[in-house]
Amino acid sequence: MKRAVALFSAALVLAGCGSSANPGSGSQDLADGKTFTMSIGADPGSLDPALTVLAAARSVGRFLYGRLIERTSSGEIVAGLAEKWEATTTTATFTLREGITCADGAPLTAEDVAANIRFVGDPQNKSPLAGIQVTPGTTATADAAARTVTVTSGAPDAFLLTNAGTLPIVCAKGMADRSLLAKGEQGTGMFTITEIVPNDHYTLTRRKDFAWGPGDWQRDQPGLPDRVVIRVIANETTAVNLLLSGQLTAATVAGPDQERLFAQKLAHVDSATPLGTLTFNQADGHPGKDPVVRRALVQALDLAQVGKVLTNGKGKPSQSLVTVQPRPCTGDNVGPNLPGFDKAAAAAALDGAGWRAGPDGTRTKDGAVLSVKLLQPTVVGPTLTATAELIQQAWQQAGVRVEIAPADAAGINQTLFGTGAWDVSMVPLTLSLPSQLVSFASGPVPPQGVNFSHITNAEFEAESKQAASMAGAAGCEHWNKAEAALVEDASLVPYFDAVVPTFVKGAKFTISDSIDPASIRMLAS
Repeated sequence: MKRAVALFSAALVLAGCGSSANPGSGSQDLADGKTFTMSIGADPGSLDPALTVLAAARSVGRFLYGRLIERTSSGEIVAGLAEKWEATTTTATFTLREGITCADGAPLTAEDVAANIRFVGDPQNKSPLAGIQVTPGTTATADAAARTVTVTSGAPDAFLLTNAGTLPIVCAKGMADRSLLAKGEQGTGMFTITEIVPNDHYTLTRRKDFAWGPGDWQRDQPGLPDRVVIRVIANETTAVNLLLSGQLTAATVAGPDQERLFAQKLAHVDSATPLGTLTFNQADGHPGKDPVVRRALVQALDLAQVGKVLTNGKGKPSQSLVTVQPRPCTGDNVGPNLPGFDKAAAAAALDGAGWRAGPDGTRTKDGAVLSVKLLQPTVVGPTLTATAELIQQAWQQAGVRVEIAPADAAGINQTLFGTGAWDVSMVPLTLSLPSQLVSFASGPVPPQGVNFSHITNAEFEAESKQAASMAGAAGCEHWNKAEAALVEDASLVPYFDAVVPTFVKGAKFTISDSIDPASIRMLAS
């Protein structure tokens, strides 16, 4: 069975619940000089942090590229590359720590940091982070003597501090030659990359001079790993076997194999992700362009049952597309806005939209058959196949012809952002801030933007624009209304969250977005 791996992560990578992996005996001794070995479910491809939103790439990049600020597992903002900061919704200023160097020993300057931010903010560079972490048109200037970087947002951004502050920062040589970044070089993080074997493993070595870990982190402390090996293991059963035999230190396990690890009482960190998500293609020529059809298709599904199949009965109904804890805006934007399961009402709605059932039950309109291509990821957990078949069965009973289109990570990217040959997507989208949804649910469509569903929702646009002008949680009322509008017209339908554990043996760590490299401590036994 395929291992679980989120395809798109806007905060990355992939998503912690704010807890730490800590074996039952907190008194275990720490060990120096060890290797931390973790698994990922798909090869990350390019590691250029400004040109990818793939979770696998961003989780690897977390070890290689530092950030101006760090967000802890409890949501606290602490020092990273920057020692001080201040921000509004339109400007932010960061003061760099002294003595920060690149992986090759060159000093990191304020101008280097400003260039990173300008690159993402410049639409000509087509960074997929533009509109997600950095508003298009954002600029940055540097004061070398004061070690400050001043960011001017291209538009009001309620979470400017977090968005700009958690942008992965690369060094000057990498900015000049981005082929170096694709190989994970020219970093500012805790580790350097020493070996890449595509589709097999990535070996990283700890920088002994790294002294700008989160907050008051100290470099001379026991238990830090000397090396990290990230193994590409698509088969979840294989990953579990390797973890149990001691050949892996950590593995994220979404499927039934996790029961073997629970039985062994292995420590684990739980992450929430909106695994159950349906997105409708609203481009011309696709049935999802009609909101009546979208809502009818949702209404034809028993989402509670679908969610149970998807999560092996261990998930819970979604409340938001934002699942990375702590959520800045609480409340349930999903449940009250989803149409209830009602086959008769779904059939009546399709009739009213002109899709009439023929003698064999198949619905047609003006000679065209109501058919959908259901895009099913093959690398987002082993239960996706059964879930896709359950959805197919329900829609076929409603008179819809359904083709399941399995796709790996590369195929998903090509389909959503290239060919557009899909009608309904099961690809989850993991977010840590409500503002990160804006580019996915409004604005330019591929290849100019990442609004892959071709969504146009006036209420979402108005509410999110108003929310963006209010700092932090002050705009939550509007962020909640914006997200609810997308659910109500069935543009984006998160229906079930999975609680996915990352198991660990022989170490402990915390997760904030992804595994925090600076938190890893190796155990003596």
